Amino acid sequence: MTVDDQFVHLHVHTEYSMLDGAARVPDLLAEVQRLNMPAIAMTDHGNLYGAYEFYKKAKALGINPIIGLEGYYAPQGRFERRPFDFGGGFDEGTPEDPAAGRGKHGYTHMTLWAETTPGMHNLFRLSSLASLEGFYHKPRFDRELLERYSTGLIGTTGCPSGEVNRWLQAGQYDRALAA
Repeated sequence: MTVDDQFVHLHVHTEYSMLDGAARVPDLLAEVQRLNMPAIAMTDHGNLYGAYEFYKKAKALGINPIIGLEGYYAPQGRFERRPFDFGGGFDEGTPEDPAAGRGKHGYTHMTLWAETTPGMHNLFRLSSLASLEGFYHKPRFDRELLERYSTGLIGTTGCPSGEVNRWLQAGQYDRALAA
């Protein structure tokens, strides 16, 4: 096996990432197998709808499935239902467009991967509670839920829409460091 054979995609959206992913799970896994990749991660936006199909089909092909989620993180808390301007706090926007303006969102992105079986359970809990308790345009979780269900998870805010990057874009360097 060469170094080239060891490459693993850790951030892939499937057809279950509405309006963002186009890869159908069977086609994706066939290509992974053709390229002799040992593993691949599925990190759909805000849901784990395809996790079971992805896991079962990958295992059947001898591919190590890595289950993840590109979740929507609410830095202001999952119960807050107003847009948050990273340059200056809450902003009501306008009646026509409540999220108008740069940086005004009710969420940022955070990618999480299950490292262990308890991590997989926690990923499902986070995803479910984000929909049940934190839904505001998107299913959102907050620091409280993340702290409660972080065991067995690996996470990053490396996405351009992640919390750290949003604070940096707003010139809020101390807050980026604290995030």
